[in-house]
Amino acid sequence: MDSTSAVQSAAMQSTANYLVLPETAVDASGAGEAVDLGPLAGRQLLIILRITEIIEQEALDVSVWGSADGKDWGKEPLFAYPQKFYRGAAPAALELRQKPEVKFLQARWDVSRWGRGYPRPYFKFAVEIQDLDR
Repeated sequence: MDSTSAVQSAAMQSTANYLVLPETAVDASGAGEAVDLGPLAGRQLLIILRITEIIEQEALDVSVWGSADGKDWGKEPLFAYPQKFYRGAAPAALELRQKPEVKFLQARWDVSRWGRGYPRPYFKFAVEIQDLDR
């Protein structure tokens, strides 16, 4: 990698934010911290769900919620991924230009497991956000 590519790669990494930090391990439904969007508010965002570990016979549902104050999240998510059963990355665009009141985002997840074996689900995943307007 030449120095220009290294600088561009470092700049790209520094603009990434996370609703769920990489390698977060969960075995129950939950929610991430409220993330202040700062300069990303009112922009078009790329949201990437990255599942790095998963076991058989389980499912992960991830949704992204928006708030003006970081407290009231409303009754419906801004976006919900289709149910996931496998490792991999799932990118999606989130349009916030039509929702300038949204200043905070939060990821929430539900996990389920069926079948035999260890009774609790187990996932390692991250939810990354990037600015698509740059």
